[in-house]
Order: sequence, then C-alpha cells, then structure tokens
Amino acid sequence: MSELNSRLFSAADNLRSKMDASEYKNYLLGLIFYKYLSDLLLVKVVELADESIEEFDTAEKQTQLYTELLADDDVKSDLIETLVDTVGYDIQPEYLFSYLTEQAKQNTFQLNELTKAFTDLSTRYLQFSGLFDDVDLTSKKLGSDPQQRNITISEVIKKLNPINLLGHGGDVIGDAYEYLISQFASEAGKKAGEFYTPHEVSVMMARIAAMGQEDKQLFSVYDPTMGSGSLMLNIRNYLNHPENVKYHGQELNTTTFNLAKMNLILHGVDNEDIRLSNGDTLNKDWPTDEPYTFDSVLMNPPYSAKWSSDDTFLDDSRFNRYGRLAPKSKADFAFLLHGLYHLKDSGTMAIVLPHGVLFRGAAEGIIRKKLLEDGSIDAVIGMPSNLFFGTSIPTTVIILKKNRTTRDVLFIDASSEFTKGKNQNKLSLENLDKIVETYEKREDVEKYSHVASFEEIKENEFNLNIPRYVDTFEEEKPVDMAAVGASIKDIRKEKAELEKNLYKMISSLEYGEENEEWIKGALEVFNRGE
Repeated sequence: MSELNSRLFSAADNLRSKMDASEYKNYLLGLIFYKYLSDLLLVKVVELADESIEEFDTAEKQTQLYTELLADDDVKSDLIETLVDTVGYDIQPEYLFSYLTEQAKQNTFQLNELTKAFTDLSTRYLQFSGLFDDVDLTSKKLGSDPQQRNITISEVIKKLNPINLLGHGGDVIGDAYEYLISQFASEAGKKAGEFYTPHEVSVMMARIAAMGQEDKQLFSVYDPTMGSGSLMLNIRNYLNHPENVKYHGQELNTTTFNLAKMNLILHGVDNEDIRLSNGDTLNKDWPTDEPYTFDSVLMNPPYSAKWSSDDTFLDDSRFNRYGRLAPKSKADFAFLLHGLYHLKDSGTMAIVLPHGVLFRGAAEGIIRKKLLEDGSIDAVIGMPSNLFFGTSIPTTVIILKKNRTTRDVLFIDASSEFTKGKNQNKLSLENLDKIVETYEKREDVEKYSHVASFEEIKENEFNLNIPRYVDTFEEEKPVDMAAVGASIKDIRKEKAELEKNLYKMISSLEYGEENEEWIKGALEVFNRGE
C-alpha cells in the first residue's frame, strides 16, 4: 500500500466505525480537495513573492508569508487579484488547511470554522459551488454532540495534513480519488462498477479513442455518464496537445457529479475547458447547443438499467434511425445510441457494456442489425470477468465510428488474459498493449482475434457473441495409455514394498496385553491383502 493510500486508510479509521463507506469517502475527498486548493495557493504565493520554495518549505512558513503579505495594504489587493487570475481563487489565511491543522493540533479547532471556509470558497467562486455539500459537518454520525464531531474531524485533518498533494504534479489526487472510490465499492458492497472504471480499462479505451487523432490542435471529449471523470481525463495522456482538450460530461447522481468536477479541477483542468451537466442523459438530450458532437465519446454507463422507453423517443434524433427503442428493462443500447449521436464523423467512441448487447434479440437485435448495416461497429473487445468493483460479470468494450468504408468488425477475445488479484482481476501493461496493438493492426491472431466480414456476420444473423468468431477451444492432449499403464505398474510395486516394510515393522513391535488384539488384527489385514 502506498504512503498516500495508507494515510487515507488511517484517516478513514476515524470514520469507518461511524458510517457507511459510501458516506465517509465524501468527507475524505472533500477534505483532500480543500487541502489541495489550500496547498496550491500557498505555493503560488511563494512564487509570486519571488521567494525560494526551498526556504519556504513548510505550510507553516508559507502561511506566515501569506499572512504578512496580506497585512501590507499596498500588496494585498494586487496579490489577491493575481491569485484569482492564476489559480482561480483566494483563501483567507484563517481558512487555510494548514491553519486549521494547527488548531487541531492545539485542540482549539472549531468545526464551524471549517464550515465557514467551505461556504466562503463555494459562494465567492462559481466553480466550487455545491462541491462541499456532501461534507455534512453537522451529521450526528460524526459524533453525538459538537464536541465529539470536533474531535472526529480534528483527527481526520491531522492524519491528512502530511500528504504531499503537489509532489506528483497533481496526479496524486487522482490516485486518492480512485483509491477511495475502490474502497467504497469493495467495503460498502455497493454497485459501483458503473461509475468507477478501473484505471487500466480507462487507459485502454483512451488509447484506442485517441488513435489517429493524436495531432489535433483542439480536441473534445464527451462522457454522458461520467461518474468519476477518469475516462475523460485519461485521453489527454495520449494526445500531442493535452493542454487544448475540452471536457464535456453529464452525470445523474449529484454527489458523483460534484466529485467528478473536483477530479477535473484537481487534475489542473482550467474552468473554461470544463462543461458539465447534472442531469438524466437519456430522458433529456444534452448538449443540444454547439458543440454537440465530439472527437471522442467514452462511456461506462450503468449496466442494463431501466429507462422510460416512451414512444415519444421514436421521434428523438438520437434514436429515430434505428426503428426500435431499447427495452424498458435494458437501457444499454439507448446509452450507446446517445453516445454515437454525439460523435463527430471523424471521431471514435468506446463504451463498456454487458455481453448481452452482443446477442440479445427483439428490439436490441433490430438496433444491432442497423448499426452493423451502417458499418458503425468497428470492434468488439471481450474483457475478463471481475474487473469492475461491485460486479463480477465479464464486460465488452465496443468501439464505434461513423463513415467507415467497410462493414467488417474486429473481434478480440481478451477474456482469459489478466492478472489474478485478491479481490479484483487486473489487466497488466502487457495485456493492455496486446489489446491496443491488435486493434491497431486489425488482423487475425489465433485464439485471440478475428476480422469478420459483413457477410460472415450476416450468416450469423447479426449475432456478435465473441465465441462465434474467435475460437479459443483448446484440444486436450491425447493420453499415452502405455505410459499410464507403466505408471500404474510402478505405483503398485511401490505400494507392495511399503506394505511389506510396514508388516515387518508391526511384527517387530513389543506390546503389552492391552494392545495385543489391535496388533493381531492389523497383521491379519496384511495377510488378507486388504
């Protein structure tokens, strides 16, 4: 366990016995987020003051410098204005995380000061509006009275304070986020797979979605079910102009929406590059104004979720080309079609779905046939089971494109290539590279991949079940009966020798009257050859 994770785990100890993991992760993420903002501000203050970070190497020294600068009326207004221009906000010294930590160490911390700090930041700066709503400092789960709640949060703050959130270029916060989400999923036993996409799956999807688009000067990514936002964030790692990415995302769950917004901010994404919506992706299309199509669409929607499937959606431009709507009990194709609608003609889409979408009939079969006739399905990748937190089912990643010149489909069966984990299976770098390289080369690999022509798919009645196209059957080696016979003969010979030695050993034993009957019985067994 890394130092970051161990400190988070230790801080969680103060909350774990008091509330469900799905709740305590909100407190830890909220406080980590606030600490990051506070630490970043202080480092910027040292830089603006033309001082050396080696000299001002602690939060205490940085806080003192900040306080002294603000006490100078000739400096104060310019400093605050410059901070707002560069990092996008300012924090009063008494609300800094380091200041609150010192109070916690001296047992003078008051919970209402932290409440004021959250309120001050979220009311003065629009980008932080609502982001601390889930950090309920009045909850009785923290303690039965204000004093107990003070103690609980004081302990958490003291444990989080040593974490160096800026030491890894800001990426450490993504690790914290993913660690806590994974803890939430595994400890709480909640169905978290749909909003937490394991890092290695996210990387695979991002690499494929970026392929051929690496040199674009401006790049837009869209995730209509963004959850943590990790799918969107990963794609910039595979682009040559990562600073020019525009992030568009929607999320129904307000708590998760706020956490995704935190994640983007904490990864250094400028506010003007973030366009997010807190709403229902299927029931009301978004975005509807420009831009509404994107270079890449990445999705990990809730699997086989329910939706209205109202007949009015047959007139919706997202769905009206496909003849039927996804069934009420399984919205998988509704999510897929929504994402495809918002994909640019030159873009690439990657979506995680359960295997049922590959072969289920009725309305889903009709939609799938139309997608194949249009040539929209570029590749079908079968993933290992037990990759996602909260669900052990195997999943498939479907790659879609528009305006393809062919209607063939690449099938990759990666279901058996993974690293076995204690709770979850994982994809190794080698597993990832093999999938991505196979996708790029688009060729047959025995027992791993196959490029199926449209005619072949048509012969299979548009069923995309991967085993129909990639034969992974391993024939058993023929049994050498002569060798088996010889082995049995050797075993019998060895057995006879052991029995002979055991008989001699028992025969030579000295024994009293109380064991006489047992010894005679044992020797009789050997004599009968039993």
